[in-house]
Amino acid sequence: MTPTFDKIHLKFKLNGTSFNHNELKEVAYSLVKEGEPFEKTAGNFLLDWLDNKDYVLVKTSGTTGLPKTIKLEKKAMVNSAIMTGDYFGIKPGDKALHCLPSRYISGKMMLVRAMILGLELDMIAPRLHPGYDDRKPYDFAAMIPLQLKNSIHRLENIKTLIVGGAKVSQPLINKLHDLKVNVYETFGMTETISHIAVKKLNHCHSNISGFETLPNISISVNDNNCLVIKAPKLCSDTIITKDVIDLIAENQFEIIGRYDNMINTGGVKVFPELIELKLQGLMESRFFVASESDNDFGEKIILVVESEDTNLNKDIFSQLDKHEIPKAIYNIPKFFITETGKLQRKKILDSILSSITH
Repeated sequence: MTPTFDKIHLKFKLNGTSFNHNELKEVAYSLVKEGEPFEKTAGNFLLDWLDNKDYVLVKTSGTTGLPKTIKLEKKAMVNSAIMTGDYFGIKPGDKALHCLPSRYISGKMMLVRAMILGLELDMIAPRLHPGYDDRKPYDFAAMIPLQLKNSIHRLENIKTLIVGGAKVSQPLINKLHDLKVNVYETFGMTETISHIAVKKLNHCHSNISGFETLPNISISVNDNNCLVIKAPKLCSDTIITKDVIDLIAENQFEIIGRYDNMINTGGVKVFPELIELKLQGLMESRFFVASESDNDFGEKIILVVESEDTNLNKDIFSQLDKHEIPKAIYNIPKFFITETGKLQRKKILDSILSSITH
């Protein structure tokens, strides 16, 4: 029988208890009324999912433009859950860990996957140090990179782990090689109802490099080499992203950087993400590359470091091409980050500019 959004799988459990449609609605009311903040958010989404409408309203993260509220069809969210289940071989009765905020599409989809695929879902507070029982076996879990980093020695009993919300750094990837868990980086956005492509980060036994799209997803590039996505089961519109990619094959791609992050310095177009990749593992503190206005070059490359120590060893720049070397270095004690672990680059840069002008 084909799953539909108005049916709850008979195998579905939430925190160890089975619920049908009406029972789950009562639980959702209780979560909203008496639960902790993360439970209230989950409860509100469950009430939206269990009502008579065939859609839910969600806020985008701004990947394809300014943040906005969009309408997602519940049928499309069901399709997304089935696509993920098929790709990873998730079966009814499998145990899953939910430690993401349910206000974002990633957290909402963990609940949808559980209800549609019939998973036994343990929902815990979405902290950066997830407080799950690491002695309990889980078939499937999802985390952001910071949660993965903080749980690196507690993953023994997780079979498959997907990681999204922000890019997974190379130093973190290097720590995954000897772990038993199969770790995948995901690519997606609210408009595509969670991920539309995944990249295996460890135990790679195939020739696939970069991200591989899920079934029924078509990709191409536009004149700016930005990724264009057609996913008719998820979204009726073609999605034009601002992610510049290298199209490896019809279903494989690697991300070069964000088009809106591109720096034009003296006529040379530079992607800060590629400079950051070269510097990964060479710096102990978190950092990112950006630009500021320059009278001679139009824009000049700058390095922003999360540290109060201003004595940076400039030898690390020997890894860079001449036009990639930062012309200025700024230190800030603490980076601003989103709840999903993404650096709030504009907010950080604004704070630097404010400190300079004052």
